Amino acid sequence: MKLKRTSSIMLRAALPAALLALTVAQPAFAAPKKTELLVSAAASLKDSLAEIEKSYEASHPTIDLVFNLAASGTLQKQIEQGAPADLFISAGQKQMDALVKEKLISRSTTLLYNELVMVVPTNSKKTFTTVKQLTDKDVKNIAIGQPESVPAGQYAKDTLTTRKVWDSLQSKLIYAKDVRQVLTYVETGNVDAGFVYKTDALTSKKVKIALKVIPGVHKPIVYPAGIVSETKHSKEAADFYNYLQSSASDKVFVKYGFKL
Repeated sequence: MKLKRTSSIMLRAALPAALLALTVAQPAFAAPKKTELLVSAAASLKDSLAEIEKSYEASHPTIDLVFNLAASGTLQKQIEQGAPADLFISAGQKQMDALVKEKLISRSTTLLYNELVMVVPTNSKKTFTTVKQLTDKDVKNIAIGQPESVPAGQYAKDTLTTRKVWDSLQSKLIYAKDVRQVLTYVETGNVDAGFVYKTDALTSKKVKIALKVIPGVHKPIVYPAGIVSETKHSKEAADFYNYLQSSASDKVFVKYGFKL
């Protein structure tokens, strides 16, 4: 009787170990590996791309979209210097054309259009009917993007040059690294006015549009998108490139004030 009890105890002790061994032996279920797509895009696309990211990843669970948002000129230089990127969306044709010429973009298309506006803080009492009023004494400083690297800054410079006030405004100009920084300067009241895209102005309750820049005083504001030649995910990049031109993306872009 004593022997039987000992055997029973040994059996109960060995059972958990056997079950553990059986569990370890079973192959673990591996989640599908995600492909990371790096999209270098103009800072003014931040909000619309954030919404597109959610819908695209929901329908493409193996894709992880990562956005590198900055001034288009800065992104152009990064790609030229070999920084990793799968797609490029610029806020200016000049930057895309340069990369196409250097064969760093395999294919591209015009994706969107935008408008340039001048904004002021919401509580500002200043009113404007022309950019020439920026030369008034009560306007102390004006924010624009660096014309060399920020397309919105170049459009602003073209506008002020066409209206023959660029030279006289030099002492008032505050330069920003991208269009979203211009918006921040105006929101915080650090400047009296700033030039941003209409889409940027619509994202903020802390600024109001004081003046819409009429077409013809600067080059058309276009947003070309392209696939980077050195992408290691050509199929996935092409799929997202096509999605950016789909009706689903169009609805998002229009929602944020872009034109098709």
